Amino acid sequence: MGAFITFEGPDGSGKSTQIKQLAEHLTGLGQNVLLTREPGGTDIGEQIRDLLHDLRRREMHPRAEILLYSAARAQLVAQVVKPHLAAGGLVLCDRYADSTLAYQGYGHGLDLAVLRQITAFATQNLRPDLTLLFDLEADQGLARRRQGGEEWNRLDNYALAFHQRVRDGYLELARQDPERWVVLDGAQPVAALQAAVRAVVLQKLEAGGWRLEKASSV
Repeated sequence: MGAFITFEGPDGSGKSTQIKQLAEHLTGLGQNVLLTREPGGTDIGEQIRDLLHDLRRREMHPRAEILLYSAARAQLVAQVVKPHLAAGGLVLCDRYADSTLAYQGYGHGLDLAVLRQITAFATQNLRPDLTLLFDLEADQGLARRRQGGEEWNRLDNYALAFHQRVRDGYLELARQDPERWVVLDGAQPVAALQAAVRAVVLQKLEAGGWRLEKASSV
């Protein structure tokens, strides 16, 4: 089997930039890397993403959110992630099931036990080997989104208090499962953060028996 690494964090935390840089670095080391994202990663998932992020869909209920995210996730796991892992590859995923617990669970207040049941069904109980959390104050992350000219979606548009609950939820998830989670300071400069990301990931892969060349400096 391969290795499954996920990147999580509040909006604007820098995880999407970091995961792309890591994918390029690991590919340069000769690794068979699949870079994907949630929601998305398949034709079906990308269509669901467009629906979920559409600012015009303000009436969407949190229960509908979780089911749509789970549908996209089920397709991604079955069609893309599991086959790549079965072939011995490395999967890097920009968000995964922990986003559901943080956003629909801690953010919206939906029952965490129910969300975990739905998620287990959608993912066929597939869990990441390592999850990196890019921690950042909620208001800082949203300010980055506005200033960076990135997509401003329906979830970004929720009140600041919602995003603060999401951040707190992520930190609680990391606290509960320290063997899987590594928390990084998302406020660091991009190059410094990438150096920390590489150090954590390479250590994890080498501990798992992966053959890697010595990483070049950032």
